[in-house]
Amino acid sequence: MTSAPDPFPVLFRDSRFVVIDKPAGLSVHPGPGGGPSVEDAFPLLSRRRDGPWLAHRLDRDTSGCLVIALRKQALLAAQQCFATGAAAKTYWAVVHGRPAAEQGTVDLALARRSDPAGWRMVAAADGQVARTDWRVLASDGRKSWLELRLLSGRTHQARVHCASLGCPILGDPVYGPPDGHRLHLMSRRLVLPLSPPVVAEALPPAHIRATLARHGWKPPV
Repeated sequence: MTSAPDPFPVLFRDSRFVVIDKPAGLSVHPGPGGGPSVEDAFPLLSRRRDGPWLAHRLDRDTSGCLVIALRKQALLAAQQCFATGAAAKTYWAVVHGRPAAEQGTVDLALARRSDPAGWRMVAAADGQVARTDWRVLASDGRKSWLELRLLSGRTHQARVHCASLGCPILGDPVYGPPDGHRLHLMSRRLVLPLSPPVVAEALPPAHIRATLARHGWKPPV
């Protein structure tokens, strides 16, 4: 009897976790508008009666490393890593323009605000602490390839913090100008310092690869 193929590319797997390469454009859980989600595939990832569970979230249009816990104890351990900032989260983004420096830290608290047009995250003194280390990996002046280390895990953190640098992410319709692109943001690498550690690294999706290639990125052989 052959096992069913994995519903997503698997970046890491053991008895505790599966880390998948989440496709851009796919929600992690069902929303009010319906449509497919990562959770739809959970029965294919585990036959246990309890679980699996999402250990954290990615925005629908963000691709890359997504941790799924297969056991409740593992879920609690992963959630503790994310809550305390012990999880090492590295993102890649392609942004409009070029930051004024080669690297830095954005320390900008964020809060959710709603209006008749919808909701968005904004800088606010009463918001939740949000910090992002960033550095320029390559730039042609018009667009830049940034590495982001998210030191906290707020909704839309990478998107708002890049926009605060004057460099909104390519394809971001909320915090940047309409540009006809899909969102150029991915969860590149994720490390949970457990015993044994969880280490996963994702490749850029197709819609980001062409832009990165023009900035010198080469796919692994």
